[in-house]
Order: sequence, then C-alpha cells, then structure tokens
Amino acid sequence: MAIIEAWYRLVSIFPFSWTHYNFMNNALLAVLLVTPLFALLGTMVVSNRMVFFTDVLGHSALTGIAIGVLLGFHDPTLPMIILAVVLAVSINLLKNITKASMDTVLGVLFAFVVALGIVILSRQGGFVKYTSYLIGDILAVTPKQIGWFFLLAVVVLVYWHIAGNAMIITSINSSLARSRRVNTFLIETSFTVLLAIVVIVSIRLVGILIINSLLVLPAASSRNFARSMHSYTLGAVIISIFSGITGLIVSYYWGTASGATIVLFASGCYGIAALLGKRLIK
Repeated sequence: MAIIEAWYRLVSIFPFSWTHYNFMNNALLAVLLVTPLFALLGTMVVSNRMVFFTDVLGHSALTGIAIGVLLGFHDPTLPMIILAVVLAVSINLLKNITKASMDTVLGVLFAFVVALGIVILSRQGGFVKYTSYLIGDILAVTPKQIGWFFLLAVVVLVYWHIAGNAMIITSINSSLARSRRVNTFLIETSFTVLLAIVVIVSIRLVGILIINSLLVLPAASSRNFARSMHSYTLGAVIISIFSGITGLIVSYYWGTASGATIVLFASGCYGIAALLGKRLIK
C-alpha cells in the first residue's frame, strides 16, 4: 500500500532504533488511528454512565469467538461483531422496556455471556488457543487491519458530525432531547452499535481485559478539568493519543505488553488530572 510505504518513510526520519522495524511503525499508525476514536466514544460512555456496558461488550468477544469456533470460522471477527451488535441492541431495548435497573440487566447478561463463551471454548479444547484475545497484541497489526481502522475512523467521524449534537443533548437530558424532536432511541441504539463495532474490532490490539480502560480513562481524566463539551472532547483526544504513543514506545524499551503499558500511562494521566484538575479550572 502506497500510504503505508509513505508512512514508513516519514517515520524513518526520526533517529530512534524502533523506527527501523515495520511492526513498530504499523503499531504507531494503528495507535494514531484508534486512540482518537476511543477518546471520542469514551466521552459519551462516561457522560452516559455506560462504563459497565462497554465492559460487557468487551467480554462478549469470548462468546463471539466460541460461536465462530462452532461455525468453523478461521477468523472469528465477524461472529464477534454480530454478537456484540445484537447484544448492544438487546441491552438498549431492555433499557426501555424493563423495570429492572440497568446495572442488574448488565450484570445478568455479563455473567451469561462470559460463562457461555468459556463453556463452549473449554468443551472444544480451544480456550488456550484464543487467550491472546485477553491481552491483545498491537505489535502484530497488519497493513490490511490498519486499512480497516482507517475506514472505521472515517465512519466514526461522519457519525459524530451527523449525530454529535443529538448525542450530547440526549446524554444531558433525554426528556429535553425528546421535546426537541430528537429520536433518543435511534440515537442511543446507533451509538451502542457503533461502540460495539469499535470495541470488537480493537480487541486484538489491546485485549479483552483492558479495552474498557482505554475507553474510560482519557475521558474521565479530561472531565476533571474541562470547562465545556469542546474542551472535554479535545482533552480526552490529547490524553488518549499521548498515552497511546508514550505507552507504545516505552513498552518497546521495557519489553512489556504494549496495551497494558498504554493503560498505565492513561491511568497516570487520570491521577494527575484528578489531583490538579479542580485547581486548574479555578
């Protein structure tokens, strides 16, 4: 791909040893594409108190893998996405029709989905084979996958341009949104579907165990010092990109898991923001 080759040439001008390895260059480009998406979506996740929801989506990947194994898929990504989308829509429907609290509904679905995935995979003898999905491996990202991330980034940005204001007003006050003729059910459902796709597609990069952290931490950090929705979103994007780049490069020198190292830096940003944020906005 011409774009990838141009990216390799651009990165090679920096005087660092890691720039000589294509796997690091690929990983850096993936970070630059994925971290802003996580930050944008994370602002709505935090504002709408959907942290547990995204955790359920991430762990549904286990059952998606299991279904893929049963159906003979060599690459279980498609069944993972389909299951996550069905789960996202189902949760949103239950939110509107059930009298149970959302935490209760999510807790029940979380237990069922995770248990079902483990049971199927352990019976098929394939659980160990797919444990790489638990921790992810951003260093194994391929140019083809980067192409898919680029397409996904375009889709998210277009969606944000079209539905961003409606999402914001819905997160603030759903009754007010409905009074302004905003179809809150459509907005919430479309957002959860998009969120499900982004989470599942990114699972291989950072892993099931920590993907929720990358969605939540940058947004939660920015919220400590943001004065407006614009500064909230911009701060989340900057923190997410900074954590992604710094964590990736540091993991190269430390020889540690890249996804987990990125989360450590994001956690550090949250700690600093929590301690200093309120002082900065006075």
